[in-house]
Amino acid sequence: MSADVGSKAPEFSLTNQDREAVTLSGLKGKPVVLAFFPAAFSGVCTKELCTFRDSMAQLGKAHAQVFGVSVDTFFTLKAFQDQQKLTFPLLSDFNKTAIRDYGVFNEDMIGLKGIAKRATFVIDKGGIVRHREVLEDARNEPNYEAVFTTLEGLN
Repeated sequence: MSADVGSKAPEFSLTNQDREAVTLSGLKGKPVVLAFFPAAFSGVCTKELCTFRDSMAQLGKAHAQVFGVSVDTFFTLKAFQDQQKLTFPLLSDFNKTAIRDYGVFNEDMIGLKGIAKRATFVIDKGGIVRHREVLEDARNEPNYEAVFTTLEGLN
């Protein structure tokens, strides 16, 4: 299963860095950006999430809620959020359900088994996937401009 453009986004229930439950259905009424990333504290992941952090004014114009999602524990995500001063929630998919449901499960990345591929999804107010980018090479960053353009088109 994966979340293709035009399809209903898979429901999830994940724990954020503050140990609070977050569900997709609880976010109805506002666009959502899901930024799946392989591992907290790694170079490209840090750069990616800091780019989203530094773009919050632009993302805020679209009233979008941004989430970073990885299989790291919420303890690790809290430390990562604090260190990088990230201004949006990070979600722990420790049990690897969302990465499977969204089709971004990475069997093996340089010996790390069962982590997230780098991927971004834009989900509209009604829960429909409007943008999907899944990168096979985790050294690459997502197309941020495509995310911003998709969000602009939702208004």
